[in-house]
Amino acid sequence: MLFPHLAGVVVERVEQIGATVWMWAHTRAVEAVCPGCGQVSGRVHSRYERRVADAAVAGRRVVIRLRVRRFFCIETGCQAKTFAEQVPGLTQPYGRRTLLLRSMLEAIGLAVAGRAGARLAGVLGLSTSRNTLLRLVRALPDPEARSVAVLGVDDFALRRGHNYGTVLIDMDTHRPVDVLPDREAATFAAWLAKHPGTTVVCRDRAAAYAEGARTGAPEAIQVADRWHMWNNLAGYVEKTVAAHHHCVRSEWDPQPETSAEAPAEASAVGLAEAAQAAHAEQKEQTALVVRTKERYEAVQALKTHGKGIKTIMRELGLAKETVRRFYRAENVDELLAKARAGRPAKLDEHKPYLHQRWNEGCTNVLQLHREITAQGYRGSYSSVRDHLAPFRQLGAAPPAKPATPKVRTITSSMLHRPDDLNEDEQRDLTRVLDTCPHLKATATHVRSFAQMLTGRHGERLDTWMQQVDTDDLPYLHSFVNGLRQDHAAVLNGLTLSHNSGAVEGNVNRIKMIKRQMYGRASFDLLRKRILLAS
Repeated sequence: MLFPHLAGVVVERVEQIGATVWMWAHTRAVEAVCPGCGQVSGRVHSRYERRVADAAVAGRRVVIRLRVRRFFCIETGCQAKTFAEQVPGLTQPYGRRTLLLRSMLEAIGLAVAGRAGARLAGVLGLSTSRNTLLRLVRALPDPEARSVAVLGVDDFALRRGHNYGTVLIDMDTHRPVDVLPDREAATFAAWLAKHPGTTVVCRDRAAAYAEGARTGAPEAIQVADRWHMWNNLAGYVEKTVAAHHHCVRSEWDPQPETSAEAPAEASAVGLAEAAQAAHAEQKEQTALVVRTKERYEAVQALKTHGKGIKTIMRELGLAKETVRRFYRAENVDELLAKARAGRPAKLDEHKPYLHQRWNEGCTNVLQLHREITAQGYRGSYSSVRDHLAPFRQLGAAPPAKPATPKVRTITSSMLHRPDDLNEDEQRDLTRVLDTCPHLKATATHVRSFAQMLTGRHGERLDTWMQQVDTDDLPYLHSFVNGLRQDHAAVLNGLTLSHNSGAVEGNVNRIKMIKRQMYGRASFDLLRKRILLAS
């Protein structure tokens, strides 16, 4: 049948009037079921015509003018004395849309939300408003709550930095099973207690979910996600590299040795380097460095008065993580090391060309800036001017030295598989590690942890932590202390095959849904779309 949803009616005629297709029809059943008591009745009370919007045909709006009957209810105890007949699969009580059209609008609302959904529906000939779509989505029933054997849990931001929710994922089907309005341990524990049967909980390193799982499902096995462990390790490795980056700088930028017999060219090179070093000292007073020093002094001053992180956060108006970092830093150099060493220099790759052109006699800084801009330089004119300023006094430019590897570059090389690095990257990494025994030890521990993580050799965990403890690597010691506090879940994560990949995928999907909703992502509506959207 071309229109299966019209199987219960007789179509009398169809006409197109303007942009709308009108369809006249009537029902053909001789009896109907009372919605109040379920009794079948054949006593007709009256007839009336109702108008029901239907799915579009060839992009044109369709309206069915349907004549239906009202029946007497023959059950004397029923409160409904009369009732209108409904056509199965076509109508519902008080509905002004067919079930087919309603299901189409619900699918559009779930997929693309209000504004975009209304535009899409208009193109398809389904005239509606964004608020109607959102009402239809809110009216959808929640999926049936059920127990989940392998459960994944993670948080997502309702309003970043202020409000967070929790999404629960069935790791067998990779589908959301519920959304909680916060990320508190008590809320998660209550959900687990209400839905018994969970045997495995896959989570990140958050303490709240660990506590909630212990309380709500004490028999369940907790599994710490391997990606989060690797990501946590990467953060501590970057801090270690930043703390020892001065060793790398001393190897890449050694102090020039000059003597009475040194040639004039070498003296010129030394003077140029000294001038650039003086310029680097001036750059130490940049806004970032000054702000970092001021914030450190302010946080430490409040700390000496016995104030905690939350109190300092409120008084200074800073983010909690920022205050914690400044609060726990031993000195300001620890905070500045990463900023000084990790910022990419846009001019580095163009320095050899600038030195060559300067020695060829082109000393017009504006011209040189135009030339390297044409080659892809995206920095400022002042950076070029400041770099070339010492050469104007000398009349010549020294040979350009290779740029010192940045903190992030070194960290990335240490975290990559050795086979994935090209020859230049391997050579630079070897040179870096040879300059500092702390960095070499760090690289060794990173490789051992990577082998343990990818091969799921959880039995090596305790030995690896003991080896880290024997080295003078305070940041890795902090990482190991965190592993010890969550030892059972970490050991399971390094041994079992479970992971939180499906959870992270759903969190990314939630972010997409929030962006679609243009600020209309109130919790009830967002929850509906997370649970019901395919």
